[in-house]
Amino acid sequence: MFRDSARELLHKHCPSGAVRAAWGEPSGRVPGLWAKLAELGVVGLTVPEAFGGLSMGELDLVLLLEEAGRAAAPEPFVETIAVGAPLLREAGTDALREVWLPRVASGQAVLAVGLEGAPWVPFAAEADLLLLQRGDELHAVARGAATLTAQASVDGSRRLASIAWSPTAGTRFASGEVARRAVAAAQDRGALATAAELCGIARRLLDTTVEYAKVRHQFGKPIGSFQAVKHHLANALLALELARPLVVRAAYSFAHDDADRSLHVSMAKARASEAALVAARAALQCHGAIGYTVEYDLHLWMKRGWALAAAWGDPAWHRARAGAVIFAGIAPAPPPTFETGAS
Repeated sequence: MFRDSARELLHKHCPSGAVRAAWGEPSGRVPGLWAKLAELGVVGLTVPEAFGGLSMGELDLVLLLEEAGRAAAPEPFVETIAVGAPLLREAGTDALREVWLPRVASGQAVLAVGLEGAPWVPFAAEADLLLLQRGDELHAVARGAATLTAQASVDGSRRLASIAWSPTAGTRFASGEVARRAVAAAQDRGALATAAELCGIARRLLDTTVEYAKVRHQFGKPIGSFQAVKHHLANALLALELARPLVVRAAYSFAHDDADRSLHVSMAKARASEAALVAARAALQCHGAIGYTVEYDLHLWMKRGWALAAAWGDPAWHRARAGAVIFAGIAPAPPPTFETGAS
């Protein structure tokens, strides 16, 4: 029911026209949407009840993030809800939690997370608080205390920035083993959340293309009746159907503190990234020339999919990590989180 309410809200307040308009907004976001999501409870989903949130977990979160991907909502779901709030909840000081978690839950504050290996940080320019890693330390840095340099993204509503900042004892809130565990969990949460969004993106691309194939005629017939088009759509559906159970399994692993959590997350992120990429390619093939135009909405989902497939570790990295865990029991270094640059 909560997922359905979120879907209805996004359908009403985040149609494709709003996403397109967000490309021209200084923030890259839909004005007023975050406040509406906060009123529904979505923004405080991972915040403890003591701080005004819902105290819900990853199994609930991935369903909502799939809806965010379906809508291509240009909001900091991953950065604030999936990664930032849990990072403060689990590793933050009492003072940080008391000040920031109620503000997050009410929609009054946005968090951005910059882990080592990620040169660019999404939504940094919009964030009220930056959660940044430096070695085995985590720091909470006010946006005004850092120098942000905007970076280009293939997705025009996904604002990226590089951050120059100086760590101090006053900004440090976790170090040593506590920080290392928190960073590992944050990396897995980011990958899982992004995988859920990618499943929603793949579903929207597939649904849009199926509808187009019903109404686009060639040689007197709908193009959906042609075997080649059916094969493209079937391949996209198969990729999505293989990815979604893995995302749910990874969320279950998080919720139950499974020792194989990172393995399950990597399997989910690799498959979900591939599903979105396959769906984007099939959509472009089946739409033909109109699919290449910026006037048509298809590119809003394709570009979001391309960006998120590379974020929090691309498919190749996650396949390598899964293989290392399965065959040797040794995980490689943390994932690079490079995203596609200029379009």
